[in-house]
Amino acid sequence: MKGEVLGRRALNRALLRRQLLLRRHEMSAAEAIERLVGMQAQEPADPHIGLWTRVESFRHEELSTLISDRRAVRASMMRATIHLLTARDYLALRSVVQPVLERDVLPNSTYGRERLEGLDVDALLAAGRELLDERPRTAAELRRLLGPRWPERDPAALAYAVRGLLPVVYVPPRGIWGQSGPVAMTTVEAWLGRGVESGREPDGMVLRYLAAFGPAAISDVRTWSGLTGLRAVVDRLRSRLRTFRDESGRELFDVTGAPLPDPDTPAPPRFLPRFDNALLSHADRSRVMGEEHRKRIIAGGGMGSVGTVLVDGFVRGSWKTERTRERESLLIESFESFSKEDAVALTEEGARLLAFLAPDANHDVRLAPPG
Repeated sequence: MKGEVLGRRALNRALLRRQLLLRRHEMSAAEAIERLVGMQAQEPADPHIGLWTRVESFRHEELSTLISDRRAVRASMMRATIHLLTARDYLALRSVVQPVLERDVLPNSTYGRERLEGLDVDALLAAGRELLDERPRTAAELRRLLGPRWPERDPAALAYAVRGLLPVVYVPPRGIWGQSGPVAMTTVEAWLGRGVESGREPDGMVLRYLAAFGPAAISDVRTWSGLTGLRAVVDRLRSRLRTFRDESGRELFDVTGAPLPDPDTPAPPRFLPRFDNALLSHADRSRVMGEEHRKRIIAGGGMGSVGTVLVDGFVRGSWKTERTRERESLLIESFESFSKEDAVALTEEGARLLAFLAPDANHDVRLAPPG
C-alpha cells in the first residue's frame, strides 16, 4: 500500500487545524458551522461553547439570532443525532442521511420493525406532516394525536417514526442561550419555506468531512455520518484524493490542498463541550484521545457527562461547572500532571470560559491534581 505514514501527532495537528482549534478564527458563526459540517447539538448549549472555543469574539447573541431568524436549524442528521447546521446545509444534506434515519427507526428494538410491521407508513407520515405543518408539536403531542388513529399501535413508535422519517427541525426557544422550552418540531417546509433537495449523492458530503476531519479512513467517515456503502463512494472519488497511511497501516484519504501542520505546532489549551464532533467523528480516536483517558471518561459516566480539556492537542482532563447563588465555579479534573506553563494557560483559559458562561457571577477556577 502506497502513501506517506502520518503519526499520531501529525493527525492530531491536522484535526485541530481543520476543527479551528489551533487558534481562534475571525469568521462568522455561520461560516464556522459550515466549515465544521454541522455541530452536534443534542445539548442545546454545546454549540455555543463549541463556537466560543473556535471563533474570535463569539457572542451568544450571534448564534441565537441565527436560530431565531431561521438561518440555522437543529435537526436529526449524522448518526441520527441532533446537529446544528445552517439552513443551507440542512436543505442540501438532509436527503443524503435519509438512509441513516430510516435505519434508526425501522429496525430499532424499541420503536422499530416489529412495532411498525404491516403499518401503512406513507399514511402515517402524511398524518404526521399535516399535524406538524399546522404548528410545532412535541413528541408527546404526536403520541396523543396519532394514537387514536392507529389504536392497535404503540403511540410512541408512531411518533418516533414521524420525527425520524420526515424532514423536521426543532424550533426555538430550544437552542437559544439562556432560554428553555419544549422539544417541539415542525416540518422543514413550514419552517424554512422549502423542502430539502432530493437525489443528492454522498460524494460532496464525504469530501466536506475529509476537509473538516481528515486525513481519515473509510471507517472514520462511517463513524461520523452513519452511512454505509462508503467504499464505493471513496473509490469513485479516489482520483481526486490524496492517500496516506496511519501507523497501523490503515489507508487514509484526504482532499487536495487541505492543511497538514507540522506535528510540533503549538496547541493552546481548549475546553470542548460535552458532545463535540472533534472527539466523536473517527472510528479510531487515538489522534485526539488516548485509550486510557477514554476509559476514564466512560468510567466517570460516559462521553457527554462532562466537558473535555485539550492540553497539547489531546484530551488530558475533564471539566464541569457548579453554580451557587453568587459564584460560578469551573472544576477541572486533570488526568495527568501538567507543566507549570500548561497549568497557568489552562487556568487562564478556564477563567475566559467562565466569563463567557456566566458574565455576571463571581468566578472560581479549580484545577484538581491527577487522582
